[in-house]
Amino acid sequence: MSENAARVVLKPGRERSVARRHPWLFSGAIGRVEGAPGPGETVAVHSAGGELLGRGAWSAASQLRVRLWTFGEEPVDAAFFRARIAQAVAGRTLGEGQARRLVNAESDGLPGLVVDYYDGFAVCQFLSAGAERRRAEVVQALQQILSPRGLYERSDAEVRLKEGLKPRKGLLAGEAPPAFIAIDEEGCRYLVDVVGGHKTGFYLDQRLNRRLVRSLAAGAETLNCFAYTGGFGLAAAVGGAASTRNLEASGAALAVATQNAALNGVEDRFEAVQGDVFRLLRQYRDEQRRFDLVVLDPPKFAETTAAVEGACRGYKDVNMLGMQLLRPGGLLVTFSCSGRVGADLFQKVVSDAALDAEREAQVLHRLGQADDHPVRIHFPEGWYLKGLVCRIA
Repeated sequence: MSENAARVVLKPGRERSVARRHPWLFSGAIGRVEGAPGPGETVAVHSAGGELLGRGAWSAASQLRVRLWTFGEEPVDAAFFRARIAQAVAGRTLGEGQARRLVNAESDGLPGLVVDYYDGFAVCQFLSAGAERRRAEVVQALQQILSPRGLYERSDAEVRLKEGLKPRKGLLAGEAPPAFIAIDEEGCRYLVDVVGGHKTGFYLDQRLNRRLVRSLAAGAETLNCFAYTGGFGLAAAVGGAASTRNLEASGAALAVATQNAALNGVEDRFEAVQGDVFRLLRQYRDEQRRFDLVVLDPPKFAETTAAVEGACRGYKDVNMLGMQLLRPGGLLVTFSCSGRVGADLFQKVVSDAALDAEREAQVLHRLGQADDHPVRIHFPEGWYLKGLVCRIA
């Protein structure tokens, strides 16, 4: 059966989400499948009454059975991917030495596809069966539109397992990336390991939040928790922090953070501490250490809905400890990247942490992901990063 020949017919009444242009269809919405679509194959989606609603990628291995490419009759072919990628790239600004997200999956109309750019190198993640099936078209389009020095794949995220896909990484085209790519973020320089680092090498979604921390840090004794390669701590140091102590479990990440401090000439005000962050925070509390600025940017605590309750306990604990370490009038910059923990729930957790810490807190700023990580208005799930800047009395 040729591509686009298979049909998915929805149960009565289940077309409403498609009418609202939401790109996901779960197994419970599917009435029947006509044909035998393979993994990632494009299927035509029809209402129970027979109306063509759009075209999407089929994934029998996942509870998320169809990710819609289009709403309506638009064909899904190589020209489609070239046009979508060109539109996404046109919405970003790129300069020498800069790093940006170029394609943000569903929010750029390309479900399961992420493309990040680091000073001439594009790093791709094919995270869904549909994106996987279209690798060749995506690579060709990126070469035509960007003419990058190299294209590298980092499809080694665990989410691929839910699509029945094995992790994969390696060179796709052009030059292999160097061990470290140096990027410039408004005068703050970072070394990025796109081959072995987290995600595609760096947390590009925090770019604007690092800028804010930099503006708040002058003269502050700063504690940066879950530091990775030093992002927020370096921003604070470049912004004039009196000192930055950076806590991270990974020695390899801290080695890069130390190199980054030297690269920015702030090594005299940058300290890297390896260890379990929760244990270290309790130790500092018991030692009655105090700071003026505490940044909490933990990893994702909730991968599934079932994990939300436990995640909230973790967020509450770490925020309570962060508040206990602040001097009166100090600033807490706290984040959750768990998409299943909404902004309202996260604020409630931080509120509960303030009660347990016996501290008063005022919200000065609400934070989200950078503007190169746009959120499609019909896809609120794309708004995964949320944060607060709180003054702690």
